[in-house]
Amino acid sequence: MENVYLGIDVGSVSTNIVVIDDNNKVLEKLYIRTMGNPINVLKEGLRKTKEALKNLYNIKVAGVGTTGSGRELASVMVGADVVKNEITAHAIAALNFVPGVRTILEIGGQDSKIILLRNNIISDFAMNTVCAAGTGSFLDRQASRLGIPIEEFGSLALNSSTQVRIAGRCAVFAESDMIHKQQLGYSQEDIINGLCEALVRNYLNNLAKGKDIEGPIVFQGGVAANIGIKKAFERALECEIYVPEHHNVMGAIGSALLAKEEVKNKEKTNFLGFDITDKDFKVKGFECDNCPNVCEVVGIYRDDELVARWGDKCGKWSNLSVACTLE
Repeated sequence: MENVYLGIDVGSVSTNIVVIDDNNKVLEKLYIRTMGNPINVLKEGLRKTKEALKNLYNIKVAGVGTTGSGRELASVMVGADVVKNEITAHAIAALNFVPGVRTILEIGGQDSKIILLRNNIISDFAMNTVCAAGTGSFLDRQASRLGIPIEEFGSLALNSSTQVRIAGRCAVFAESDMIHKQQLGYSQEDIINGLCEALVRNYLNNLAKGKDIEGPIVFQGGVAANIGIKKAFERALECEIYVPEHHNVMGAIGSALLAKEEVKNKEKTNFLGFDITDKDFKVKGFECDNCPNVCEVVGIYRDDELVARWGDKCGKWSNLSVACTLE
C-alpha cells in the first residue's frame, strides 16, 4: 500500500488541499473559495478529495499538515500531524520546486509576502495584510470594472505599446487614476499594463524595501498566474522569475511536505479520517475577564463535544484537557 500525504491551507480567500506521494509528486489538488465559511468549505473539500482518491488504488493517508490563517481550526477538524505558519510552508514548497531558491515573491487574494532564504534557511520575511492595492482581490475588482475576465488580464498587458504610470500606493487612488487615464484616451492594454507595474512597484516599495533580493526568485500565489505581473517583476528586478506549476497551492504543498517529514518516525498518523465530513462542528467564543488581557478564547466542538480551545495568552483555557458539553 502506497503512502500519501495531505496538505491543507485554509486562508481568508481560498482553501487549498493537496495530496502528494512519497516522491513529492502532486496526485490531487483542490482550490476552492473559503467564502467566510472555513468549516463547511473544508468539509466539502475533503469530500471531493476522498472521491478523487477513489481512483488511486492501495493508498493510505500517512500524514497531514495544515497551514494558513485557519490552520488551528483545520488541525483540530482533521487531526493534523504538523501545524505551521504560511511563511514556513511556502518556503518548504519553493525549495522543493527550485533547490537553492533565495527569494520568494507571494501574492494572494488578500495579502502578500516576501521571503528571503540563505543556505536553504529563512533569513527574513515581510507580510502585507493591510493595503489592498498589492493583492489579487484588487486586480479582480479592476478586471470586473473594466469588463475583462481576470484570466485575460495578463495577456492584454503584454500587448501594451505605450507606458502609462498608475498611482499604485493606495487602492482608492489607483482606481481614480485608472479612470483618469481612461478619460485621457489611453487603451485598455496600456492601462492594464500600467496597473501591473503599479502593483509590482507597490510590492517592492513596501515589502521589499531595504531587502537584498537575489536569485533564483520564485513567484507563487494565485496572482502568479498573471503573466503581466510576472513580466513587470522581471523588468523591475532585471532577472528571470520562476513560476511553479502548482503556484496557487504552494502553501498546501509545503504543509504536505512538512507532514511527510514529521511522520517519518511515527507509528501512525493523527489523521481522523475522511469520515469527519459527517461530523457537526461548531465554534463558540467568549472573552475571559480573569486578567487585563481580556483574551478572546475560541472553542471548537465536534458533535457537541469540546475538542480544543485557543486564543488565551496564559494557557488557562487552551491547556484544559477535560471536554465539556456545548450548552
